[in-house]
Amino acid sequence: MSKLQPGDAAPDFTLSDADGKEVSLKSLRGKRVILYFYPAAMTPGCTKQACDFRDNLGSLTAEGFVVLGVSKDTPEKLRKFRERDALTFPLLSDPSLEVHKAYGAYGEKLNYGKTIMGVIRSTFVVDQDGRIEKALYNVKATGHVARLIKELGLS
Repeated sequence: MSKLQPGDAAPDFTLSDADGKEVSLKSLRGKRVILYFYPAAMTPGCTKQACDFRDNLGSLTAEGFVVLGVSKDTPEKLRKFRERDALTFPLLSDPSLEVHKAYGAYGEKLNYGKTIMGVIRSTFVVDQDGRIEKALYNVKATGHVARLIKELGLS
């Protein structure tokens, strides 16, 4: 698994959202995109992280950011997650893990002391030209959005 670095071209993708509508990274050129990968919808950590993004979405969009969450969940499960937690940004489905792997957000990780294959909670900031501005791997669900806002100089 190779990790992306600032300055790298962000791998393009087209994925279905919770409503089955296709979303492509290329269509967002000209905007800064926060793309975050999380292990599974409706789990405690992923819910905390998604709600943090939801609660900070106004200030992020005011600064010109688009937020996209990506998991291996089906659009149906993402729709339930969105409705249950009133999430107001697109959740994208990557059941093949192809996009996860392209971003280095799937691979070996430690889970309770054991090495397993799985989703690596990661966040990427993609600039207006489609290049990686920030690549953050193994982020914590709690406090991550506040840290990201601080790193982006928005607080």
